Amino acid sequence: MRSIRPLLAAAAAATALTLTTTACGPTEDSAGDKPSAPAVPSAGDGITIPDDLKDRLKEHGIDLDKWRNGDWKNWNREQWLREAKDFVNPIIEDLWDPDRMRDAERPDEPVEEADISGDAGVTDRTPAPVRAKGVRAPYHSAVPEAGKVFFDGPKGSMVCSATVVKDPAHPGRSNMVWTAGHCVHAGKKGGWYRNIAFVPSYNDSGKPTPELENATRDQVAPYGVWWGDWVQTSDQWIAEGASTGGQGAPYDFAVIHVTPEKGGSGKSLEETVGSALPVEFDAPAIPKIASLTATGYPAGAPFDGQRMYQCQDAPGRLSVKAAQPTMYRIGCTMTGGSSGGGWVAAGRDGKPALVSNTSIGPVTAGWLAGPRLGPEARGVYDAVSEKYAGR
Repeated sequence: MRSIRPLLAAAAAATALTLTTTACGPTEDSAGDKPSAPAVPSAGDGITIPDDLKDRLKEHGIDLDKWRNGDWKNWNREQWLREAKDFVNPIIEDLWDPDRMRDAERPDEPVEEADISGDAGVTDRTPAPVRAKGVRAPYHSAVPEAGKVFFDGPKGSMVCSATVVKDPAHPGRSNMVWTAGHCVHAGKKGGWYRNIAFVPSYNDSGKPTPELENATRDQVAPYGVWWGDWVQTSDQWIAEGASTGGQGAPYDFAVIHVTPEKGGSGKSLEETVGSALPVEFDAPAIPKIASLTATGYPAGAPFDGQRMYQCQDAPGRLSVKAAQPTMYRIGCTMTGGSSGGGWVAAGRDGKPALVSNTSIGPVTAGWLAGPRLGPEARGVYDAVSEKYAGR
């Protein structure tokens, strides 16, 4: 029987596309409202559950035994927590086994490229497609910060991509992961997704899909499974975000604070994978960025979500709404599942830094767009770091 450890988290929101968000998985149409609380790991493995956390779980009507045995699949409006303060993510050990991870790869429903409302004044010509290239295995040697996010929604299991980022409150010991807002929250018509977990260097050896059918958990998750114990996204995503249409896409970012599923050795995520990227806010204007590299695990055809890919291109500009910040856009053939993957460029010090994340792209998969990280993104990042600063 699976064991469960309670974890809570708070969050804000971000938004998705006029195209389609590039997460992989079914889209959601229902929503719900209800309150929740912060997160802390469970009893066992040297981790304790504060009494106040147990009380707050009860306030949300969460019976851990029932949740473990499938009550988390209840997506009615009264149960699907939505507000920034309401994230709840109890750990269910071994829920994300190799089969479940491998099968969480259904693509979003397609959206016509013409649905984008661009502003000719701040939108550059559509970039030529850049063919995504497979990252040479082992992935950890090339991109140790990259991995996959797994989560459950009303219509099944879904996947995104993500990046380990530095935590200013814990130099060298970060447990922070950067991804897209639509990888943690359904936006204006839904609430917080459940069973959110990060797997760094998923399928590190680059095994083909047929071989993964008999792979062990250590083979597909060599650096462990890390559950979100706190999540924060932008208020704009929560208020406006949608799987299609581009609403909230300029604010489609999120930070997940994670903890190891089974307690681990006491090492942080950064220490475990050996690296974390700094986040550069208010990066240079688009013409001054010579090149961006986007990394992800595309899962929509012709990809299958099991291997890591990258695209490199000089960014252009995309305006979804004239009143919202202009986004970065690059040519790239990656598809659904690549959402949330980090966009890396040379920072002010000349070293690699995360400057955006994959948010939206057309069904034709010729390009991707990501938010420019401004004060709203910095606020989300700082809030998560400060919450754990004394721990």
